[in-house]
Amino acid sequence: MRENGHASPSSQSKDSVIEGTSNTNFVTNAERNSLPCLVKIYDCPESELKLNEVFEFVGVLTLDSDVMADKNDQDESSYGFIEDELVHLPPEKVPRLHCLIHRKLDVNDFLHSSPMMEPKPQLVKETRESLLRHLTSILGNDGIAAHLMLLHLLSRVHARIDNVAVGKLSLNLTCLSKESVSVFGNQVRLSVQNLLPFTQCIPLTVNYLNTASLAPKKDYQTNRLIPGVLQLADGSHLIIDETQLETGTLNSTGVENARLLKNLMEFQKVEYNFEYYKMEMIADVQMLILSEGKSNIVPADLVIPFQPSSAASFEVVPAETLEAWRWYLASVRSLPHSIESDMQKVVESDLVAARQADRSLGGQDLSRLLTMGRLMSASFGETSLSLEHWQMVKELERLRRERLK
Repeated sequence: MRENGHASPSSQSKDSVIEGTSNTNFVTNAERNSLPCLVKIYDCPESELKLNEVFEFVGVLTLDSDVMADKNDQDESSYGFIEDELVHLPPEKVPRLHCLIHRKLDVNDFLHSSPMMEPKPQLVKETRESLLRHLTSILGNDGIAAHLMLLHLLSRVHARIDNVAVGKLSLNLTCLSKESVSVFGNQVRLSVQNLLPFTQCIPLTVNYLNTASLAPKKDYQTNRLIPGVLQLADGSHLIIDETQLETGTLNSTGVENARLLKNLMEFQKVEYNFEYYKMEMIADVQMLILSEGKSNIVPADLVIPFQPSSAASFEVVPAETLEAWRWYLASVRSLPHSIESDMQKVVESDLVAARQADRSLGGQDLSRLLTMGRLMSASFGETSLSLEHWQMVKELERLRRERLK
């Protein structure tokens, strides 16, 4: 990303300097003591740094002494004002990090113990079973929802064919009320936060849609790209809680925000607003919708009526167990996948039979079944689809469709 906030696919020569700003919006509690700055990277082609990828920079920080003096005189309650001041500083006053070393980070880099274990079948199977038990427990012993949740947490965009993001598997849990989401929804949110490095939750209301800044927008006065809620790191998990949504009127901002959410859900793309033109950027975001009825704003790949048979149980998970689950999700999620020729014939025959039995099935439904087959195999640490795992997918889909009737 260039200093002026415009994305460019072109590469620069090795003599060039790449500049980019750190995110000065949506500061988390853990980042309250951080300092926004301009990162200057030397001897590196611009194509190495892609939007929404996470990087670690090590270098020399240079800053204006007057700015630091003002910052040291402020207390914690005025942090937001300092942030605003830093954003609006003239270019020569902005703190700069002259980067010496940088590297792209992946999910494994966020594991506390960073265990570089090989995903052996027995180890993967045991970890899968314990994680599935945990998901079943927090979902009130709804085993079908727990299985679908596991596949959802393993999903990622692994290819793009035209406008289709292959590999995504968004999930919509329905039959949730304001009361039940305060129990089960909170349990799911806390569990996801403990399992994944990048998570975000949107409490969807009419007022939120009418006022939120979901799309990143260029501010030409400060010469900055102002981040939007949907500018998320690749591999992020987004929960959208629709249970607070009531009847109301959307203004132009609300209509645009609803369109942006639907666009992210269907195509895994986020539209960036450069005022004079708009540019779509690819994304890779897992999306979970909690709602009373089927969501019309963000139609998910999988819809499952939530049917708990008991109250969600709160359990204290040992740190080593959490770390094992994180390792499991990070490791099997990145496994390659293939379908052997014999198995491919079986799948094709089953899909043809399914289409003949139900003419309402479309290409997206068949593609989703293939994605579920891939994720089911990956959940067991396998890199090719087996007949057993394909049968499990068909049975899971049959049970899901029964609930929809």
